[in-house]
Amino acid sequence: MLGVIWTIVTLPVRVVVWVLDFLGRATALALGFALMVLGVALGAGPSLILGVPVFVVGLVLTLKSLG
Repeated sequence: MLGVIWTIVTLPVRVVVWVLDFLGRATALALGFALMVLGVALGAGPSLILGVPVFVVGLVLTLKSLG
């Protein structure tokens, strides 16, 4: 009985934490994807030396937000 009460009392806190975690992951995913696109765009132009690290940072950020 105490477990059921504890679950009901802590449910709003767990929902807020889950929503914040989801928003953080979604933001990191969008930022990582944008960095990947920027890295490819820079790599296709004259600044390949700048495009590759930007792409790799975006790729790592995207993969970390998915996993």
